[in-house]
Amino acid sequence: MVTSKGVGLAVPDWPTTFGYNMFLFPVSKWIGGVLFEHTHRLIASIVGFLIIILAIWLWRIEDRQSVKTLGLLAVAGVILQGILGGLRVTMLKDQIGIFHACLAQAFLGLIVLIAVMRTNFWRSFASTDVDPLKFRAIKTIAIATTIAIYTQLALGATMRHQHRDLAILDFPTANGAWIPDTSAPALAKINAWRDARAFSDVDAFQIWLQMTHRVLAVLIGLAVIMFFVRVRRLRNSSRAPILSGLSILWVILFFLQFTLGAFTIWSNKAADVATTHVAVGAIMLSFAVSAWAISSRLSHSK
Repeated sequence: MVTSKGVGLAVPDWPTTFGYNMFLFPVSKWIGGVLFEHTHRLIASIVGFLIIILAIWLWRIEDRQSVKTLGLLAVAGVILQGILGGLRVTMLKDQIGIFHACLAQAFLGLIVLIAVMRTNFWRSFASTDVDPLKFRAIKTIAIATTIAIYTQLALGATMRHQHRDLAILDFPTANGAWIPDTSAPALAKINAWRDARAFSDVDAFQIWLQMTHRVLAVLIGLAVIMFFVRVRRLRNSSRAPILSGLSILWVILFFLQFTLGAFTIWSNKAADVATTHVAVGAIMLSFAVSAWAISSRLSHSK
């Protein structure tokens, strides 16, 4: 919401908030864009404290070194994320904002992985009598889809942090065509039309960046549906129901996300719509990491 509303610099200093210790900033001053940016900082601090508690807890009660290590990585990730957030404010560089957004998604994926590995069904896989070969194709699809979704989120972050109007304002066409014309004369005509309506100018890179985002969305949809179909073929397996429920919800999420993407364009990035689009994208990534982890575990069962 901070980026969608363009209020990332509503609080110009860091780690203080208008000179106050951020935890002592008067509630009466939480107004306008300051409300979103300051609340963002407070939530980030809470997440940091929770991650430290999580890491300590994992180190004390876990018998698996891999899970303990993931807890420590989470601490390192949340510290780095906080530093990037602060540098974005103090250095005024959009590139840092892009890395900040991408790290946030990777951090979420890490927390999801820890959660999955702490479940009872994950431990039960060690004694599961399944044919690992049946799950290897599913694992490959899950890995490819996870990488594609993360790339898609990175593309979205790149577009958002340009802080400009959308390069393409129509959907499903692109500037009135299925394949946009980005020649110099075409761009001059497009920008003249945009200038007359007070939209920011665009260049060929911005147009093709958005087109790549669209094409990748379709490919992700196909991959999610393919994952669903492959899991359905294993519905008689004793462990398929775990992936079956996940795959059904994943397909539903994709169509919701695709619809939100269309409305993001039609509304020219209305803040609430764009924010929901980003949030559902994060949930899509969470499902991808879960699918990858579970199918990988089953593909190595004995």
